[in-house]
Amino acid sequence: MRWLHLAVVVIFAAAILIFIVQNLEIVTMSFLGFSARTPLAVLAALAYVLGMATGGSLWALLKRSFHGSKLTGAD
Repeated sequence: MRWLHLAVVVIFAAAILIFIVQNLEIVTMSFLGFSARTPLAVLAALAYVLGMATGGSLWALLKRSFHGSKLTGAD
C-alpha cells in the first residue's frame, strides 16, 4: 500500500510540474480593488494552498463537532 501512495504522489507531482511549465504566461487578477500580475501557475498554486487551509480547518471543525456530539450522548 505504501508503494501505491508513493506512486500517486509522484504522478501528482509530475502533473503539477507539467502544469507549471505550460502555464508561465502572466495574467492579471483583481480582487477588492487590488490587482496582481503573476504567472497563472502561481495563482493556481495560491488557490490550491488556500483551499487546503480552509478545507483542512473545516474538516477538523466538523470532526470535532461530530465527536463532541457523540460524547454528550446526543443521538
